[in-house]
Amino acid sequence: MDFHLLKDIIDLMWEFENSNSKSNLFSNDLSGFKQWVIFNSSKSETTVEPDWEGKENGRSPESVISTFIVHMNRYAKNYSKSAIYGSDFSTQEDFIYLINLKAFGEMTKMELIKRNIQDKPVGMQIINRLISQDWVQQNDSETDKRSKVINITSKGLEALDKQMGKIRQATNIVSGDLSHIEKMELIRLLKKLNDFHHPIYCQNLEPEELLNEALKTRLTIVK
Repeated sequence: MDFHLLKDIIDLMWEFENSNSKSNLFSNDLSGFKQWVIFNSSKSETTVEPDWEGKENGRSPESVISTFIVHMNRYAKNYSKSAIYGSDFSTQEDFIYLINLKAFGEMTKMELIKRNIQDKPVGMQIINRLISQDWVQQNDSETDKRSKVINITSKGLEALDKQMGKIRQATNIVSGDLSHIEKMELIRLLKKLNDFHHPIYCQNLEPEELLNEALKTRLTIVK
């Protein structure tokens, strides 16, 4: 037996467990280990820069990324509209708000609105619509009597459960024909983007300040 090879494999397994314990991108078993090996092998290969529309005329990669993110949001919304067609749901945001309340429990209205990265007026319209449907109820906060907390009702759970099959289908189709490894890499990149933008969003900056603050943050990170 080649014990040097065995030692290399053991060292690689230790590296996998250490890496995966931080990212949790792969299942902690043999299948996950093989996917991790393939993923890291592909990363080590020379990356060929893709082509994109307008590249020959100087269109920047940042422009392409921004456009594709906007397009993906629109595709996802169209699938969501199809998933709720013929149901009691009015918009995609209705069931997203209910899903958040089901998953995370009661919270204040502003906590729910911020969790969904929306402006207060739009968020309040959604919440009021859910309350009028008896899918959500509001109560006085036990910690702050000046504020209200909201939670999902049994009627809201029933409405969500009734439509959840199609909602899952709409969610799954958004990732198209990506392989598991490609999905994991996309999650890593999107999480990195979210980690950059979310703290800036949470500052509640005025429009005239927002762009400058984002640019300053990027300069700080690059340095």
